[in-house]
Amino acid sequence: MRIDLSPQVRDGVLKVTKKGDRLTVNGQAFDFSKLPEGAILPGDAVDSEHIIGSVTRTGGQLQVTLLLPIAWDAPQEACFPAPIMDPPDGGIALPGAAA
Repeated sequence: MRIDLSPQVRDGVLKVTKKGDRLTVNGQAFDFSKLPEGAILPGDAVDSEHIIGSVTRTGGQLQVTLLLPIAWDAPQEACFPAPIMDPPDGGIALPGAAA
């Protein structure tokens, strides 16, 4: 799985957990396990303000982009986040989130 983050200065919190190809985003569960190879699920087909853009599966890897709320004075790693590659199941640490 590859999770790209799109930071945006705004109020809010993003909490994400992963189990296989299932993501829970701020308490809302999304199961992408049935998305076949080469498929593209348009962003407007996913009912979430935090999942933006298309969700795809390429080379067996699920790819999703999440909107990351950040403060105006967020650290560099939150303003310019690296993709999260192959995160383990469980809670996903996000840049700029309080520990």
